[in-house]
Amino acid sequence: MAVTKIHSITATETKALTYITNPEKTDNGRLVFSFGCNKHPSAAHDDFEQIRSLGTGRTSVLSRHLIFSFEGQEVTPEQALAMGQELCQRFLKGQYQYVLAVHTDTDNVHCHVIFNNINMVNGKSFDTMETQGVRKSWELVKRLADEICEEYGLSVIKNPERSKGKSYFEWDMNRQGLSWKTKLKWAIDECIRESQTFEEFLQKLRERHIEVVYAPDKVIDLKFRMEGQERFSRARSLGWYYETAQIKKRIDLCHREFVYRPRTRIIGTTQQKFLDSYGLNRWADIQNMKEASRIINILTQLHTQSQKQLETAALIEHAKQGTVVGRLNEISKEIDVVSDHIMWRRTLKKYKPFYDEWKSKTGMARKSYEKKFAAELGKYREARNSLKAAYNHTGEKVPTLDELQAKKTALLRERSEKNAEYKEQKKLLQDVDYARRTLAEYLENEENVQEVKRKKGDLE
Repeated sequence: MAVTKIHSITATETKALTYITNPEKTDNGRLVFSFGCNKHPSAAHDDFEQIRSLGTGRTSVLSRHLIFSFEGQEVTPEQALAMGQELCQRFLKGQYQYVLAVHTDTDNVHCHVIFNNINMVNGKSFDTMETQGVRKSWELVKRLADEICEEYGLSVIKNPERSKGKSYFEWDMNRQGLSWKTKLKWAIDECIRESQTFEEFLQKLRERHIEVVYAPDKVIDLKFRMEGQERFSRARSLGWYYETAQIKKRIDLCHREFVYRPRTRIIGTTQQKFLDSYGLNRWADIQNMKEASRIINILTQLHTQSQKQLETAALIEHAKQGTVVGRLNEISKEIDVVSDHIMWRRTLKKYKPFYDEWKSKTGMARKSYEKKFAAELGKYREARNSLKAAYNHTGEKVPTLDELQAKKTALLRERSEKNAEYKEQKKLLQDVDYARRTLAEYLENEENVQEVKRKKGDLE
């Protein structure tokens, strides 16, 4: 999964360009690419300045700094460079000068892009173009980055829940992975999957240091608070799936074996039952016909003939989604592990000549060589020991680099398939939620209408 950030540069542009093109971070400059300008920091700044002097925009912003970061060692530096170029092509459309650099000096391979704030085709500033500012430009670049990651088989769904009515602060916290609500929902989902009973579910939450208050005799019967969270979060505020009754049903459903099967639209006797139903016909008369038709199709697809059946179907589909997401995260962890092993294998290959040379020497010559190439020998030994530790406890033979890469390719393929399955399940769940809410609102409205009629009759 990739993370994207973008911010403005109003001063020290050359310093920023110098930082991202640092040879120590970019494999001696091999992982630097430029478009419409020179790669050298000061020369790139001059090239940017020349376009700015011809531009019509009046702004204090000199350029923009975009960061495209990947999780762990999931991509090679070369892949990151190719993906960064693809992102720049789609985002900047060949109209802005930019310098792209891939950094490999941290645990996460990541791209830095600094692009001129002035369009070299029409001379307008970046603010006045279709993105209209940093906030909207971030949304656009995030969408494009997600598309590219998906094409490379790198997109992972970390949190399946969709929320509505978020404040900007909560949205921003969620984007940074800091939202209490997001973390809380994920922890609750995990505890539900691990529990056989509601009581066990409450206990597992406490084991995760989540304070939980369950008072079945009160209106607010269930609330949670994570360690460090200031206030309790009521179950109802997290959404329908996190209310007490639904959690109990989800625990029961979690122990069923769900097998994904593509759904087909059902036409025939089942749909005719809906069409013959007085309630649905009346509702179709009242509501927009297009909306009514959509609800009927959803109900038919799920083989449901009552509101109670629809509620159960909603929980079943949510449980299926949870099963898919659980596997997606298992695959993600497996990919992280295999990526580490690939990195260690590559390190062994890179530094083995140093080790072989050291081994061939004796006495003072060996000591002298050890001192001169201590860093290279240290990296070799660290990688060798890490690989041995990873496989010694299992008794397995350490796989070759080709075997590890083949395993990772298979995992990436499985994750891509699961992502497609997740998307289809997610779309179905959205339809189910829509049908459930719409019918509930309709039935509640019908009850109110009948109550008003009854009172009028009483008065007469």
